Amino acid sequence: MTISPFDHPYLSGLLGDEEVASLFSAAAELEAMLAFEVALAKAQAAEGIVPHEAARAIAEAARRFSPDVASLRQATARDGVVVPDLVRQLRAAVGEVHGKHVHVGATSQDVIDSGLMLRLARVLPIVGDRLAALDRHLGGLAAQFGSRPLMGRTRMQAAIPITAADRISAWRSPLQRQADRLKALEQGGLAVQFGGAAGTLERLGDKAAAVRAALAGELGLADAPQWHAQRDRIMEFAGLMAAVTGSLGKAGQDIALMADRGGEIALAGGGGSSAMPHKQNPVAAEVLVTLARFNAAQLGGLAQAAVHEQERSGAAWTLEWLILPQMVVACGAALRLAGELFSSIERIGADSPASHNP
Repeated sequence: MTISPFDHPYLSGLLGDEEVASLFSAAAELEAMLAFEVALAKAQAAEGIVPHEAARAIAEAARRFSPDVASLRQATARDGVVVPDLVRQLRAAVGEVHGKHVHVGATSQDVIDSGLMLRLARVLPIVGDRLAALDRHLGGLAAQFGSRPLMGRTRMQAAIPITAADRISAWRSPLQRQADRLKALEQGGLAVQFGGAAGTLERLGDKAAAVRAALAGELGLADAPQWHAQRDRIMEFAGLMAAVTGSLGKAGQDIALMADRGGEIALAGGGGSSAMPHKQNPVAAEVLVTLARFNAAQLGGLAQAAVHEQERSGAAWTLEWLILPQMVVACGAALRLAGELFSSIERIGADSPASHNP
């Protein structure tokens, strides 16, 4: 039994997404944080702040480094963050000569937030590929069934006749807009976080901007001034996740209602009932609604986490850790389920062309 349904032994079969969830594992987080330390040493070596031999030693040590996770756990309970003990362990692995050059001028939030950006950057193509696949599938459904009639409904009541293409367009168009937003986010790049103790990079003096730019380049992230207590970037990313799940929830709700009325849609498969074996429940459609509502609720919590006091917040930052990973996995699960649901559609609407006269 686990706390979260997203990694539950069997609920994750319904609500989880292994590909996306793997990017929020402890192993993935440690890998990303170590990548930051290696990239920082390389960037600082390029600017003459640490010796090139030290940067090479740090990279080699990180490559074969296996952290003591039990020690990390105990230290995190004490320090509130994992980085101090991780840096201590990495320095010991690098050795006495070069270990002092690990983490120069950085702070824990630099490591954790930049590591998060590295992992979110890997989420973007997964979401993009799945959105593209959904768009192709919905386009195929529109081509095959688009001319068939449906009853348009407003406020849950019959309105005027429409076509299946009209209904499909209401599912497809928002996803296309969200794909465009995602591409813009990919092209603009997720931003590196590097500000040092209070965001001023005071230890690096006049080389601070050059090191930050080199660090961003090493990590494949966008160069930007520190944003320790400015969480609009996180909100933007989470908002996109909520927009995708919300749009898919609308499609799921429509499909569940169409299946309930009979005659408007035919679905292959469906979930079974322990009490009524004749039933085929539209499980995927229902869960799309659930995930949409879940992310809508979490978005409010993440807005609370955007309120960072002064130059850094412990409370708001920790709240973000509780919420953001689940939102991203929920989006991944919704995209996965939508693919299954749209693939199960065997027919939308009736056979005769629709008239638009009331």
